Amino acid sequence: MSFVTHRENSLTWLTSPQLSGVRHGFSTRGGGVSPAPFDSLNLRTGCGDSPENLRENFRRFCGAIGADVGRVVLAKQVHETTVRRCTAADAGKGLWSERDYTADALITDEKDLPLAVFSADCGIILLYDPVHPAIGAIHAGWRGCAGGIVEKTVRELERAYGSRPADLRAAVGPCIGRCCFETDGDVPAAMTAALGGDAAPYLERRGAKWHVDLAGLNRQWLLRAGVPAKHIDMCGLCTACRPDLFWSHRKMGEARGVQCAMLSLTECSH
Repeated sequence: MSFVTHRENSLTWLTSPQLSGVRHGFSTRGGGVSPAPFDSLNLRTGCGDSPENLRENFRRFCGAIGADVGRVVLAKQVHETTVRRCTAADAGKGLWSERDYTADALITDEKDLPLAVFSADCGIILLYDPVHPAIGAIHAGWRGCAGGIVEKTVRELERAYGSRPADLRAAVGPCIGRCCFETDGDVPAAMTAALGGDAAPYLERRGAKWHVDLAGLNRQWLLRAGVPAKHIDMCGLCTACRPDLFWSHRKMGEARGVQCAMLSLTECSH
């Protein structure tokens, strides 16, 4: 695991060396102002936390990673495979103005337009093309993973901005691990239908249940899309195992906040 942990006062966040050319971070749950059960750096809209708390939490996180909180674009996630191409017209949507879209992945080539996706167990992946400067942020829970949203986002970066998969850098953030992601047969069946034999190493039968390596499956999609293994960084932390750092839907239900992954191109991104 080559992710780096940063701490500033009570705020903790993670970064990946693969994304060193862009401002980015994977948030954790500490360092915000939200009360229980959202304590404390909740970045989840529409859950009962106040808008004032959310905006202060975003100010703190964006301040830590150097992103413009006034222009951040938030995904509106529905566990599907829509990829949205974001422009300056989307700046502030989800935090300062309403979102007029649903999308589980966001892409852009515009500078200082931070993109954010969210997780409380699901996979979150950040992509960066340093050659034709462009970025992507992906929410890939098991449904999105099985639907191929990771590969679709790589293809959309290629189509929209000329990005070559071989040039992309990828960081696969914290998500529920094989240790805790116990399922019935529907999830392995969906993964096998999508990835064929390539899914097998990430699916483990334990008695009547299966244990699923969601991060590994999302990495497999990156490889299938043409992203070199040497350009893929894996966080390796399980959101369900680390309630000190993360919220987990599996462990906590709906009474919780969420963490986010965010990245933004700068004038110096190359």
